[in-house]
Amino acid sequence: MELTQDDREMLSGTHGSAAADALGLVLRFAEAVGAERLVDCAQAHVDGCLYHGQASLDFVERFVAQQGRVRVPTTLNVGSVDLIHPELYIGEAELGAAGKRLMEAHLELGCTPSFTCAPYQTLLRPQLGDQLAWAESNAIVFANSVIGARTNRYGDFIDLACALTGRVPDYGLHRSENRLAGAIVEITGLENATADQAGGIAVAAGLVVGRECGDTIAAITGLPAATSEDDLKALGAAAASSGSVAMFHAVGLTPEAPDLETATGGRNVPVVARLDAGEVAAVLNRLGTVTEGAPITAAALGTPHFSLSEFERLLAMLDLAPFAVPVYVNTGRHEWERLCATGNAARLEQAGVTVVVDTCTYVTAIIRDLSGAVMTNSGKWAYYAPGNLGVDVAFGTLADTLLSAKAGRVVRA
Repeated sequence: MELTQDDREMLSGTHGSAAADALGLVLRFAEAVGAERLVDCAQAHVDGCLYHGQASLDFVERFVAQQGRVRVPTTLNVGSVDLIHPELYIGEAELGAAGKRLMEAHLELGCTPSFTCAPYQTLLRPQLGDQLAWAESNAIVFANSVIGARTNRYGDFIDLACALTGRVPDYGLHRSENRLAGAIVEITGLENATADQAGGIAVAAGLVVGRECGDTIAAITGLPAATSEDDLKALGAAAASSGSVAMFHAVGLTPEAPDLETATGGRNVPVVARLDAGEVAAVLNRLGTVTEGAPITAAALGTPHFSLSEFERLLAMLDLAPFAVPVYVNTGRHEWERLCATGNAARLEQAGVTVVVDTCTYVTAIIRDLSGAVMTNSGKWAYYAPGNLGVDVAFGTLADTLLSAKAGRVVRA
């Protein structure tokens, strides 16, 4: 292992015992993945602030006791509670208190109180080519694919160790030669789909990439011209949920894929799936567990966290209120502050929309009534919620979801 002078000083304790312990973990991890050296990272995003048991808290509290501080700008993923709206939490009080303490402990280490699964929507958005130590599957995919920054799929504990040292192992997607596509997913006949349709097409493409490609990087061709950054966000989230995807190329849309030859490095790679309108519809139908007309007890939006542009679309549909069932929207603090500043937070509340900050409705107890199905426009929420919450789901566009919330049953625009 090649060590710099700063690495040696850190290991010796010159920068404190927390940094020394953290670098020891990073080096052992580097050895396990076969990296020969470490590289500086520009940012970290820590997933370990979501409480999964006492070990989660013990790990962080040790670094707090050592007076550790992160060495690079470090954002935080969702936690177990909404610290801004604590009254929304309806789970066990003991778990809520432990989750709150875990979130606060990360702040004592100097992390930014973002508590969002979409750190790329904050003021700390990384730049093309930046080396990162990011956890949270959808954020990893977005950083690599849509921004062109570089990170592997870092998990709980190692993400914080990298943040405390500012160093990551030089392997995997940190290296240019490992960022080429090894498979092709073709979408045919949908180039002129509308903006509303593009979101569903992106989710279907993501689910297929996850299912067919595993951890192989896919080059996706034929996405609609109307595909937005929010659609690419949804694609990456669905791909990371259904498979071990860390990166994709959307040919003509993402920075490292101006064309198919560039995305593949000129190599002859196989086409692993072809999607037309019928197959997209079939993939999305399989995502839901109930059919049209089924009663719903809630609607869930914002997984990954809603962006300001998504809120603009939602606000334009508030004339559908009042809704027959509660509508929950997950978002980050950056977006919440903007909603408050513009008066739109009050508009949403008056329309019966509950904005959830710092956490997500599929990972913690917030939705009051799960006796019926939940309607969502999120492929990730639909994929995870049946297992996490034991609830039936229906998937549709944003318009579908709001119309269903008004009707109290699954309807389609």
